[in-house]
Amino acid sequence: MSTEHRPSVEPAAATGDSRPRRRPALSPSRAADYKQCPLLYRFRAIDRLPAPPSKAQLRGTLVHSALENLYGLPAADRVTARALALVDDAWAEMLSTHEFASGLVADEDRAGFLAEAQALVASYYTLEDPTRFDPESCEQLVETELDDGVLLRGYIDRIDVAPTGQVRVVDYKTGRAPREIAEAKSLFQMKFYAVVLRRTRGIVPAQLRLLFLKDGQILTYSPDEDELRRFERTLSAIWTAIRAAGETGDFRPKPGKLCGWCDFQALCPSFGGTPPEYPGWPSEPVEVTA
Repeated sequence: MSTEHRPSVEPAAATGDSRPRRRPALSPSRAADYKQCPLLYRFRAIDRLPAPPSKAQLRGTLVHSALENLYGLPAADRVTARALALVDDAWAEMLSTHEFASGLVADEDRAGFLAEAQALVASYYTLEDPTRFDPESCEQLVETELDDGVLLRGYIDRIDVAPTGQVRVVDYKTGRAPREIAEAKSLFQMKFYAVVLRRTRGIVPAQLRLLFLKDGQILTYSPDEDELRRFERTLSAIWTAIRAAGETGDFRPKPGKLCGWCDFQALCPSFGGTPPEYPGWPSEPVEVTA
């Protein structure tokens, strides 16, 4: 699940934490961060500054967990009532594993919060009938390396494989479908996954499907191999720019319409802030895909 892609409500770990570290990689969310604002990428991926979780992120994680668990049931049991009950189950688990969950949702707001999540799960049933098929996998970690050494890594909400061998990549979005002008941005993540699957399985996914649960809309796209090869070059160019900025520390802010939503505005020079001292590009493998 994902804001890369899978929704995460865990605040990013602070610099110098002791979590297991992996080789630097490019994920859909971190690529999007760099395209939006190089300094935002630095704060999240290199400084690993903590960001406060939001109720929207928490709700997204809740919905994704319920849908993932839904496909762990036998097909005949995947009825709406069971799916709605899975929201309650996921919330109970979240309370035990995420200490901040109860603080984000006050007791008096809890019923409404869970009802909103259940409404999104109910909306899913207007788009697909989960009793009619079995996915190959849910919340699948995928990884591959491009010819120039760029490591790609991410999580796919769901992978379906037809009896004919055709592959469909599915991603759940708890918001509304984008306007036509923003479709390309929505499909960036899906093309990223398509590149990884073409590399790891030797096939081009027949369909990339985004399910927007807020308004019950579906965005479907069918890529071709030449397009994915061009997209590989785009990803390589993004990583080359990231590495160049990493060597010099020159991650410049890129002010735009989304600045008002940024958790790090107080540290941004464009708003009179001062970033922390640059720790340098990691000499040891570091996880940058969260």
